[in-house]
Amino acid sequence: MSERYWISAFLDAQAAERGAAQNTQLAYARDLSDFESWLADQGSGFGTASRDTVEAYLVHCDAQGLAKSTRARRLSAIKQLYRFAFEEGLRRDNPAVQIAGPGRDKRLPKTLSPEEVDRLLDAATRYGRKPADRARNTCLMQLLYATGMRVTELVSLPLSAAKGDPRMLLIRGKGGKERMVPLSPPAREALRDWVALRDDAEAKARAAGKPASPYLFASRGKAGHLTRHAFYMLIKELAVEGGVSPAKVTPHTLRHAFATHLLANGADLRAIQTFLGHADVATTEIYTHVLEERLRELVLDHHPMARD
Repeated sequence: MSERYWISAFLDAQAAERGAAQNTQLAYARDLSDFESWLADQGSGFGTASRDTVEAYLVHCDAQGLAKSTRARRLSAIKQLYRFAFEEGLRRDNPAVQIAGPGRDKRLPKTLSPEEVDRLLDAATRYGRKPADRARNTCLMQLLYATGMRVTELVSLPLSAAKGDPRMLLIRGKGGKERMVPLSPPAREALRDWVALRDDAEAKARAAGKPASPYLFASRGKAGHLTRHAFYMLIKELAVEGGVSPAKVTPHTLRHAFATHLLANGADLRAIQTFLGHADVATTEIYTHVLEERLRELVLDHHPMARD
């Protein structure tokens, strides 16, 4: 049985049984392909690798200087592959079941201040060659900050989710799970303006015999919608336009800002968990530490009795 069959069968099972997102499957494929290549160099394979072999691979990853998070992710992929192989009868044992991972460095997520977010939102209203570009950029940024969506969820939003001036936005998240997130008045206004312009452009396209797009942020690219990479580059340009350090700004920092600012203004942790689409509230609790760290910095920076 080929090594490629192991990977493809495992990925098919992850998609069918656990609803693994495409990005998750791609990450599994990359990590397992690296492990497969290393095993081949050792004259081994998935079917014959022992616990010592798996541990030797982790030592190899450490020697390459890979971060703890990368090594932990690769071990997780290997563990899940062998769990699948054991359950499917591809192996009679699981060589990775008792291997402890390197752990992860616990780092607080980077976030932005309300003032920095305001500058980004204001920059979006000015940035773009045409009014439609500026309306789209404004809608993207307002929706991202108002909902805390993941970037993939944002760029792939269906047009149907935005029709009728909605007060709540239906978001399809990881594993196809859906959640409802309320929209702020500025986000609703930006969405309404963009949909009106988009509808006009769509009507002209249909009149020219071009097919309609099902996406809110349509694109002529292969995906049919704005890509994650294109939005990543856009948000960096908006940071420069708004006078915010581009090094601090990514789509995910806006998601962190959404959660941190809600918590700072008294929102319930469970509500934030629901808005973010976290399966476990423990994941959401990281934002309490972000807030504590921010308060500590404020005291150290501004209290007259603070000392270095």
